Amino acid sequence: MTHNLFNTLKELSLSTNRNAKFYSLPALEASGVGGISRLPVSIRIVLESVLRNCDGKKVTETHVKRLANWEPNAARTDEIPFVVSRIVLQDFTGVPLLVDLAAMRGVAKKMGKDPKLVEPLVPVDLVVDHSVQVDHYGNDQALNLNMEIEFRRNNERYQFIKWGMQAFDTFKVVPPGIGIVHQVNLEYLARGVYEKDGVLYPDTLVGTDSHTTMINGIGVVGWGVGGIEAEAGMLGQPVYFLTPDVVGVNLTGRLRNGVTATDLVLTVTEMLRKASVVGNFVEFFGEGTASLTVPDRATIANMSPEYGATIGFFPVDDATIEYFKETGRTDEEVAAFQSYFKAQELYGIPRKGDIDYSRELELDLSTVSSSLAGPRRPQDRIEMDNIKSRFTELFAAPVAQSGYGRDAANLTLRYPVRSCDERHDGRSVPAGSSQQTAAPKVAHAAAVRPGTERHITEMVNNRPIIDGVEAPACIPNGPIDLGHGDVVIAAITSCTNTSNPSVLLAAGLLAKKAVEKGLSVKRHIKTSLAPGSRVVTEYLSATGLLGYLEKLGFNLAGYGCTTCIGNSGPLSEPIEEAIVTSDLVCAAVLSGNRNFEARIHPSIRANFLASPPLVVAYAIAGTMLRDLTTEPVGIAEDGTPVRLADIWPSEDEIHGLMKYAANAETFRRLYSNLTKDHPLWNDVSSVSGKVYDWPKSTYIAEPPFFQDFSMEPGRPVGIRNARVLGIFGDSVTTDHISPAGSIKDTSPAGKYLLANGVSKPDFNSYGARRGNHDVMMRGTFANVRIKNLMIPGSEGGITVHQPDGKQMSIYDAAMQYIADGIPTVVFGGEEYGAGSSRDWAAKGTQLLGVKAVIARSFERIHRSNLVGMGVLPLQFKGNDSTESLDIHGDEQFDLLGMDDIRPQQDVTLVIRRGDGSSSQIDLRCRIDTAIEVDYYLDGGILPYVLRELMTG
Repeated sequence: MTHNLFNTLKELSLSTNRNAKFYSLPALEASGVGGISRLPVSIRIVLESVLRNCDGKKVTETHVKRLANWEPNAARTDEIPFVVSRIVLQDFTGVPLLVDLAAMRGVAKKMGKDPKLVEPLVPVDLVVDHSVQVDHYGNDQALNLNMEIEFRRNNERYQFIKWGMQAFDTFKVVPPGIGIVHQVNLEYLARGVYEKDGVLYPDTLVGTDSHTTMINGIGVVGWGVGGIEAEAGMLGQPVYFLTPDVVGVNLTGRLRNGVTATDLVLTVTEMLRKASVVGNFVEFFGEGTASLTVPDRATIANMSPEYGATIGFFPVDDATIEYFKETGRTDEEVAAFQSYFKAQELYGIPRKGDIDYSRELELDLSTVSSSLAGPRRPQDRIEMDNIKSRFTELFAAPVAQSGYGRDAANLTLRYPVRSCDERHDGRSVPAGSSQQTAAPKVAHAAAVRPGTERHITEMVNNRPIIDGVEAPACIPNGPIDLGHGDVVIAAITSCTNTSNPSVLLAAGLLAKKAVEKGLSVKRHIKTSLAPGSRVVTEYLSATGLLGYLEKLGFNLAGYGCTTCIGNSGPLSEPIEEAIVTSDLVCAAVLSGNRNFEARIHPSIRANFLASPPLVVAYAIAGTMLRDLTTEPVGIAEDGTPVRLADIWPSEDEIHGLMKYAANAETFRRLYSNLTKDHPLWNDVSSVSGKVYDWPKSTYIAEPPFFQDFSMEPGRPVGIRNARVLGIFGDSVTTDHISPAGSIKDTSPAGKYLLANGVSKPDFNSYGARRGNHDVMMRGTFANVRIKNLMIPGSEGGITVHQPDGKQMSIYDAAMQYIADGIPTVVFGGEEYGAGSSRDWAAKGTQLLGVKAVIARSFERIHRSNLVGMGVLPLQFKGNDSTESLDIHGDEQFDLLGMDDIRPQQDVTLVIRRGDGSSSQIDLRCRIDTAIEVDYYLDGGILPYVLRELMTG
């Protein structure tokens, strides 16, 4: 339904001899509403949505006027109702979202309503990209074997996804084996502008993955939200957020030869994290910005969560239009895209002085140098010539200072690894890595090279028999040893860099030069190539570089989010055994965006982010204790040392091959039919119907969030006599709270699966089982590296139950407290909930009976998710903390002042100690907006939305 508020509905002439209407921002400014042409470009795009969707109810004329008069440094108290054009999901977060929608339909049916009331109102795309795991690697059948295992492991999930495809009209799926959600979004899903009812409007979105911000690289305003918030957006709720500060980043100069986009993004991440842009919009401008390619821009935008910004935005310009042409969009939609943004006066990269920003930062691109980041956080950048010294320093530094607390004298010791005779062609595969029980199918033809198909024909002792040959349980070809700092995983992975042809071609060229000099990768290093789309292997093959990567073990392992998300798969048994037995600090090097503790692999303590060519270089070197700027990478066949400079590709070499990555016909062909030649997906059976019937499954289960649902919500009551479930320090991530990786058989989740007939090899991962609340609530606070300060020196999901003082798992303690009717709270430090937009970190917290999380500060998405699940986020004021208040976990707590909840009000925490003494402090309630108050009072965002739908 259109309106003509402020006489802004105008005609736009398109190149196809037709006209369309659009809501004109220049016309809005001409009407005298505000100085719109001085606003940041990203704010103007949000303003267009507010103007276009003004209905006098959820979006009002007041909202339009307030945002049109955005001031760079005003107090941020106004909330913006942002109606997005579409929503994008990945399967780890998308499946639980679909589970909730199915449950809501079930509620509607039980209450005598049409289940179709629960239907996405905007287009939703789910890209299945997080389920593939690197079980097989380093051989030409790794892709086939990994996909076969993926489909066997996830058959129940994929059946459920197929049910969703037929049940919901606006729900589309990109099947497994196509690519990573953010690269597919860039290359295919994003269309620039959309048209509905004759009105043209820009692409905007939210996605259930933190790195949705990658789309900011092509001028699309969008960011990651939890699945909880995305569901509300799908069902007609605007995405509400406080008017943001907008930080302008003026990029000047140009990158030097030999410096990669990865080096740039690690520098930007370090710089902006230090500048504290958390919760801000970041917008890049200036001549240096204009000089960047679109893939380079997308690489920077991808890392917005790592520098803490809501978005990292790049306006549309000629480079954006050229990228759309190169990636196969039609001439008509490219012309409409360009015409629209020019008509809105949103076209081109602003120069210094054009825009009024909240503050401005500056970076000279010529100062960027080769870098890595780690070993635990993406913002901890280390210049390459300091890697050896930094690792050495951290090795001996106390744990309290982010070190490893080891004896420096042991740094150079070596430890033997059990070996065996080789019994299988190709590189080693872990024992029990692919428990296939049925005759598998070969992966679809688009993903394999003809003539390389091989099959798992049977299983013996949980070990795959590949074409009649048993895969070994140990390392072939004689003895090896391991030491601290040794690289055991080297992965070209993640949307961040695999969407960027310049760094992937650089990796291929480096591999070519290395192979030609006779360099190799030690056989125990788990090497993998998992690009973000099939386009990557097309251009690597066309340039002849894929074969050289394969000679170094970087064989294609899958098209999906693998090592970066924790789907690195198991290490070979003797490697794992040596690391655990000798307590080694070994390393992973990956081209990803996340390297949090225990994320990449539970046994690997040092994880470094690096560009793809540096991943290859460190795989060849085999250790972080070599300064690759002064020491050889390896020794050539003729015995001469080979330095990194000897094999590093020149800019001219890379540029000469870029044309192969910009072939529009390749993009059109690969994205034209996503199920063609894909028997694994096409053979997945499913059920039909509007309402799901919930067959027994350890993957998909009806969630408890709508039990005893009624149209009248029960209002929250005050929190009295609460106990502490856990006390955590700074930088506790959503990976700590709700891990995505492997499930230990001794954990509460592992015990549950064993009790339900699931054998250990079939556990899969927490991420894959997010559709089952029984698994996920048992996995909450279950990361093997989480440190509960109630038990000093401990690691893992354990706590002390009060008042008896017994140590037990956090899950068991939570269930005991719930049975006894005792509310619980959790304490945290700075940046509580940093990392991935993982709704189960909030859902699991709620299901464990936690009523409030009290922390020094919260990461944006997790705070919102806690509110969305009816859990209070409360923030210490001033210098207050668990340490300053001497909180140990044996106290009882009351929360007072919650009778009339208002956004960001103060509440009182009463601390009652065992000796009878008590004290109290004020906390800031981080329910930030009026709509969040409504969500909380309704018991969460999902019950709120369901009640709204049921009342029409």
